[in-house]
Amino acid sequence: MSTPSSKPRVIKDFEKLEKAIQEQIKLEYPDGFEDNLIRFTNKEGKLVSALPFEAEDKYYLVRMTIAEAQQIIEDDDDYDDDGTLKSSIREEYEEKHGDDLDDDEDDDSDPYGDDDDEDDD
Repeated sequence: MSTPSSKPRVIKDFEKLEKAIQEQIKLEYPDGFEDNLIRFTNKEGKLVSALPFEAEDKYYLVRMTIAEAQQIIEDDDDYDDDGTLKSSIREEYEEKHGDDLDDDEDDDSDPYGDDDDEDDD
């Protein structure tokens, strides 16, 4: 993932983010956060981990450790016991934030689309 240079960077804790941004992050990472954490050195020279998320107007680095990432998912009723975003919640958030997301990532309801090739046989 390349870091966007034209967008302001925001480093924040997950619980301090707006609810809409939290919902978009859940859509981006429906299988949890821990496998997507990156590590970087902050301005104090400390090594920290964060979840990258690019919104329409900002590039977020959401501060969290692996343990915090696991705890967020475990405590969140939007995720099932396996740590996967529930399909009903996913559909709700996609409807709410559909304009904010890339359509190609969310179009898994009909993976084959209009299949005109069968007529050629």
